[in-house]
Amino acid sequence: MAELPIGAGVDATHFDGDAFASCGDGTLTVVGETSPGKFEVVQTVVTKPGARTMGLDPVTHKIYLPAAEFETTSGKGRPPAKPDTFMVLAVTR
Repeated sequence: MAELPIGAGVDATHFDGDAFASCGDGTLTVVGETSPGKFEVVQTVVTKPGARTMGLDPVTHKIYLPAAEFETTSGKGRPPAKPDTFMVLAVTR
């Protein structure tokens, strides 16, 4: 139907009238049908780096993204989370 740009490191997608893609680069891409058969990125929500896992509540239509702050390292791979920084981001319309 359409190929559209999203953030880097996508981990989850959901559909709830709009399509959502949560990405490890700290973005949540929202795709909507802007006219019959035409789909476009309608919003890019800034979340937090690493907040790529997503849950969508079908009753409240809220999106939940677990996240944390990460140590600064020069190594490869995902850096370790800083202690006591776990959070859950809630995104609503």
